[in-house]
Amino acid sequence: MAITAAMVKQLRQKTGAGMLDCKNALEAVDGNIDNAIDYLREKGIAKAAKKADRIAAEGLCSVVVNDDKAVIYELNSETDFVAKNEQFLSLLHTIGEAILASDATNLETALQVQIDGKTIEDVVVDATAKIGEKLSLRRVYIVPKKPEMIFGPYIHMGGKIVTLSVIQGGDVGIAKDIAMHVAANNPRFLEQSQISEDEINHEREVLRNEALNEGKPENIVDKMVIGRLNKYLKDICLVNQPFVKNPDITVEQYTKEANAKIVTFVRLEVGEGIEKRQEDFAKEVQAQMNK
Repeated sequence: MAITAAMVKQLRQKTGAGMLDCKNALEAVDGNIDNAIDYLREKGIAKAAKKADRIAAEGLCSVVVNDDKAVIYELNSETDFVAKNEQFLSLLHTIGEAILASDATNLETALQVQIDGKTIEDVVVDATAKIGEKLSLRRVYIVPKKPEMIFGPYIHMGGKIVTLSVIQGGDVGIAKDIAMHVAANNPRFLEQSQISEDEINHEREVLRNEALNEGKPENIVDKMVIGRLNKYLKDICLVNQPFVKNPDITVEQYTKEANAKIVTFVRLEVGEGIEKRQEDFAKEVQAQMNK
């Protein structure tokens, strides 16, 4: 059986073994990945066996900036304990600085950035073997800005939530205030013009059915839906939200008073969107006893 580069890469990700060792193992077992893992383990070569199948939903996010570019990213681990490990924190910092200094534009290109002769993808695999948990660089956003714009980075709870704002006008303090607000209120959009018609129509239909199920008369349902829909759209748009430091004004009013305008924002929260495995050890033990 022909051994492909993709097969070697897959085995390396699962075991943390070197590329040549992986190639040799696959050749020895006629390309069977599971048998190759066993082969490497028996030879004492596998370092991170089957860690690729684990769920890495903990970890930290971070943000690094220079004059015209920012990188906001998420590095996952399996447990919160490892996310506090000095090796993990050092890796988090090193990855961010390497991407910032590179020409990477997204996660795919960031994984190919070199650190001391190795790609970030391989560096993460090596760290998985050393630390003993699956690590994963899951999200990377590169945010450029023009010289007249200002970055507002904010790190909350040591990196559990990280935000970045970009504003035009104002100052660094205003930009950081916006980033803090984004961390606290989690807006989905900057303004209503960014929301698709499909999403608006879907929400309108949900709100209409909700009102009808509440037993509201048909003749007032449409008016109710208009009011509720407008509130929903304001709630998910940054500029319309009550400003976290002064709820009497909106974020848009706050920035206008500071002669500033929000250009964009990014918010990352560790593990969002990952379905965490729920362990029930009592059921596991019971199942074993019943065998």
